Amino acid sequence: MLERKFDQMLRIRTTGLREWKNHSTHFNRYEATPYKALQQLFQVYKLKETDQLVDFGCGRGRVPFYIHHHFQIPVTGIEVNDKTYEEALNNKISYRQQAKHILAPIKLKYGLAEQYEVKKSDNRFYFFNPFSAKIFKKVVSNIMNSLEEHDRSVDIILYYPLKEYKQVLKKHTSFYLMNKVRVPDAKDKKEKFLIYRYKSKD
Repeated sequence: MLERKFDQMLRIRTTGLREWKNHSTHFNRYEATPYKALQQLFQVYKLKETDQLVDFGCGRGRVPFYIHHHFQIPVTGIEVNDKTYEEALNNKISYRQQAKHILAPIKLKYGLAEQYEVKKSDNRFYFFNPFSAKIFKKVVSNIMNSLEEHDRSVDIILYYPLKEYKQVLKKHTSFYLMNKVRVPDAKDKKEKFLIYRYKSKD
């Protein structure tokens, strides 16, 4: 009920699942982060007007649209499934009809996450297990390379965190676990957010 209520408020359609037609060892099925979980996260974790978020494996765009609506900051969604990407674009058209007053841009990009060129203004990165740990490691490496060129404070937000993702951050990066946000009344203990932070050297 809550899922459809929020979708209607944002004028988007993001419910349901989508499996890959040909089973993929690198890409996971489409499933949106529950709105209840997002509500809990942003009661604890705040985004500032200077932040810019990238959602890797954005699906139909629920997280970018939700954040854009509530925080009015620039957001970018990356999606590799062509059908899901088209649905995200349609959602953007519908959402923008009632969000014309928000000047911050929404960018939806079609392509592989590891080929996304991390911008120096990108400082918040969101993942809901969109792909294998091998791809995650490549994406995180791109983020680290960006930090070498443009030092800044950066957060990585994991929902329903995989053990392999946590190992990548622990073994191969300077990110530290900054916060843990549990979803209320969750039946599965994995229903939580882990927020990792890289501190600027300045």
